[in-house]
Amino acid sequence: MKFKLIMVFVDDLKVEKVLDAGRQAGATGATIIPSARGQGVQRHLTFFGFEYLAARTIVLFVVEARRSADLLQAVTEAAGLDESVDTGIALELDVDRAMGLSQHIEMLQKEHPLEDG
Repeated sequence: MKFKLIMVFVDDLKVEKVLDAGRQAGATGATIIPSARGQGVQRHLTFFGFEYLAARTIVLFVVEARRSADLLQAVTEAAGLDESVDTGIALELDVDRAMGLSQHIEMLQKEHPLEDG
């Protein structure tokens, strides 16, 4: 079975929406990494001239490849990622190997069956 890793970088206020959208799109769980910092298109300087690096949360989903497009679309809409340049991003990576997912897959196939083809 092939898997994808969906990584979503969003503000803390949007994490619950992303998690809900992911679950509705068939994710069986997520890993949340709080307080990641990064730089956007334009630098934001404070009144002391220091650069402000806004905190983001990273939400990780490991999903079956055939479910990844729906999940990516759902979290993009839930977080409003295409609304402006500073709302966050989501990306999808191939997973070469994944262990510990057999029970998740079995549960998914019962609750959210997909037709092959």
